[in-house]
Amino acid sequence: MAEREVQRRLAAILAADVAGYTRLMEDGTVAAWQDAREEVIKPQVADHSGTIVKLTGDGFLVEFATVQDAVNCAIQMQSGLAASSLKFRIGINLGDIVDDGEDIHGEGVNVAARLEGLAEPGGICISGMVYDSIRNRIDAVFEDMGEQTVKNVSEPVHVYAIRADGNGDHLGADLAMQRPAVAVLPFDNMLGDTEQEYFVDGLTEDIITALTAWRSFPVIGRNSTFTFKDKATMAQDIAKELNARYILEGSVRKSGDRVRITGQLLDAETGHHIWAERYDRNMSDIFDLQDEISERIVTTLVPELENAARQIPSTGSSRNLGAWDYYLRGMAFLNEIRPDTSGPARGF
Repeated sequence: MAEREVQRRLAAILAADVAGYTRLMEDGTVAAWQDAREEVIKPQVADHSGTIVKLTGDGFLVEFATVQDAVNCAIQMQSGLAASSLKFRIGINLGDIVDDGEDIHGEGVNVAARLEGLAEPGGICISGMVYDSIRNRIDAVFEDMGEQTVKNVSEPVHVYAIRADGNGDHLGADLAMQRPAVAVLPFDNMLGDTEQEYFVDGLTEDIITALTAWRSFPVIGRNSTFTFKDKATMAQDIAKELNARYILEGSVRKSGDRVRITGQLLDAETGHHIWAERYDRNMSDIFDLQDEISERIVTTLVPELENAARQIPSTGSSRNLGAWDYYLRGMAFLNEIRPDTSGPARGF
């Protein structure tokens, strides 16, 4: 038997399936799947220069040369499938794949499949690498779902859900667009010891994770904010690049066995500092210290963010202003009774 040539390459992978397909199995289900495949899925894949790698009983796998084509295709497919009795979930990832001539394999494919499993029926989930590539090039609302641990993938995956204009709940999309995003910049290492860099970076990552868990505001992912590490860039310029309203920055100093951590929150639109704090602690246990400082900053920061957001003049309708206010009140109530900062949470 002749050996097949195996190729390795970087590709954008779209994985999709029908939510609850087995439960839905009835006379019209197969026909609805065939209609969706022939009338929406295949034409959209062709229009966006994709290649259908395989069709399964309730889903499909597509390869694209660019992430922009993959995401635009997914948005158009979900829009075209909105009237169908079937609800598809879609996941998109950018990663290395192995092509054996008949099928594709590798972590790039595995992550896309796991992202599809995280998507809501009728929804789209993308990885942080995809988000970094298209966030300023596609007109959609991106909801940060934080770091997610998924099966058979070695490292946690940063996940974003896409809320496209005209797709799904219009009021929900309007509300999401009003929610001002927060970017946590890498804290400055002023310890005088490059070997302690892991502590400073770990503190920043813990704050990002804890802020995401509170679900009050979209939080810009680590992959995006850490691109500004050790770069002399104005906070307002960073905010514009990341599409964030608020910037949290800070520094870490050390003297003997004591460490001083400072943090300050900047409203990038006005240039005003709306919160600042300093923490002095012993470094007897570096991991307990990370947990204590990140939790203290987050529990102090979230009320400041919510108060500042209420002061933002809105150009939206009175309906949207009321929705935003009710959203903040509801989240304040939820956080009061169960402020879970143990890990990222889905939705808003």
